[in-house]
Amino acid sequence: MRSRGTDLDESDVRVRPRRGGSRPRTKQRPAYAGAVEGFVTGVNRGRYDVLAEGRAVIAVTARELGRGGVVVGDRVRLVGDLSGARDTLARIVSVAERETLLRRSSEDTGGVERALVANADQLVVVTALADPEPRTRMVDRCLVAAFDAGMDTLLCLTKSDLAPAEPFLAGYDPLDVPAVVTQRTESQIVGLDGEGGLRELLAGRISVLMGHSGVGKSTLVNALVPHAQRAVGHVNAVTGRGRHTSTSAVALALPGGGWVIDTPGVRSLGLGHVDVADVIAAFPDLAEITTACPRGCTHLAGAPGCALDVALARPADPRLAARVESLRRLLSSRLGEDEPARRPERTA
Repeated sequence: MRSRGTDLDESDVRVRPRRGGSRPRTKQRPAYAGAVEGFVTGVNRGRYDVLAEGRAVIAVTARELGRGGVVVGDRVRLVGDLSGARDTLARIVSVAERETLLRRSSEDTGGVERALVANADQLVVVTALADPEPRTRMVDRCLVAAFDAGMDTLLCLTKSDLAPAEPFLAGYDPLDVPAVVTQRTESQIVGLDGEGGLRELLAGRISVLMGHSGVGKSTLVNALVPHAQRAVGHVNAVTGRGRHTSTSAVALALPGGGWVIDTPGVRSLGLGHVDVADVIAAFPDLAEITTACPRGCTHLAGAPGCALDVALARPADPRLAARVESLRRLLSSRLGEDEPARRPERTA
């Protein structure tokens, strides 16, 4: 008697054929010739809201796309049930090449990189002039993220009835970033309509609204998009911080054309994925000066041999000093040198 597992050959192998026969494995993927194009308007726990052929469709992703491969703003192709009826699902089988991609990192030194919004062409940095107080470092980080994504930027300053906008805007004059100032009254939002108003600046574009919680993003969206019904939060009187009311990004169609994408309030925006050269490229005049810097120069104040300091010693352009200061402020944000978090003063 042979011991089990010894002296075996091919004749000892018994293969039970699968019912219906077997099909050889292949790496060739189906062409999905009948797939329909769609636009992703929302993401919620593995389900995707997609606008396809004028209908709102719920979809899942094909296995080959993996997890996290689709974000709001993606242009996709779908198959399956496209009726939009209740309890039906379509399937996303491909994602078109992205024109822009807004990203964030979990840390400034690297960390996990996460895609936020695809194919948007404008980042609207929303900040309140008071309640909560504006944080320039967060605004700077948003600008860096927009430069990296290849998006235009727009400053939207809210609550101008509580504090003047001019001192804040003066710090961004050297960057030539357009701005719109708004305030809320009992009957309307001033700065929303008319020439140069927010509605005009958003028309026909795909714009992402980003900023701290409590600055008024959802209030603006509700005014811009009828029946949006975005939840509106309040600022904590003790911490000076807003409460998260939007829990996920959502794209909403603007009357008359264009899209506005409301994002959850952010408390940090890691920039570990951004190359320093991409930040400098946003300042073409200064980028030319930095070509004379030594290799490995950080371009920050006091960096050994930095050509920016040499240029500042003999300024010809009165705006040079302000632009260098702005560049270095953005680079400091990129390196994680943020302003300390404000803590409430203790009372006796």
